[in-house]
Amino acid sequence: MRNRNKTKRNGLSALLAVVDGQSSDDGAVDLAFNLLDQHNGRLYILYVIEVSRQLPIDAEIPDETARGEEILQRCQERASKFRFETQAEILQSRQAGLAVVQEAVDRGVDAIVLGAPYKYVHGSFSPGDTATYVLKNAPCRVVLSRDMVPSTATGNGQGTPAPR
Repeated sequence: MRNRNKTKRNGLSALLAVVDGQSSDDGAVDLAFNLLDQHNGRLYILYVIEVSRQLPIDAEIPDETARGEEILQRCQERASKFRFETQAEILQSRQAGLAVVQEAVDRGVDAIVLGAPYKYVHGSFSPGDTATYVLKNAPCRVVLSRDMVPSTATGNGQGTPAPR
């Protein structure tokens, strides 16, 4: 990826923050603002609607669109306390990870910031399909903002956190 968006200041000039309505959204958006250059940083906030193969890719999905608009509105309100250029967008895709990577390429961002709730799948932590795809395929830096380990997380089946 080209370094044209790098700045000579202390931050990055363009970031893509991916939100999905989970508890980790606020932390990811706040982290993105902290990583941006204070003088000319731009933040793109993205919400992806995954469209089932039974529907056309451009099918109207009113409930999911309304949810995305609500989430993006909340993120933009949170962003208003910072003084950065911010754009929010909803995309529809068959696979969220692919849409995130393509958006990062199209926007020429320096990094992607993803939030990940702390969740166990089959006894171990899993960042989820979208985060895994983005970590594997993004042409730029990827920052994963994981929620804190909940006190009820079970790593050993006994109600205690997994060893680190």
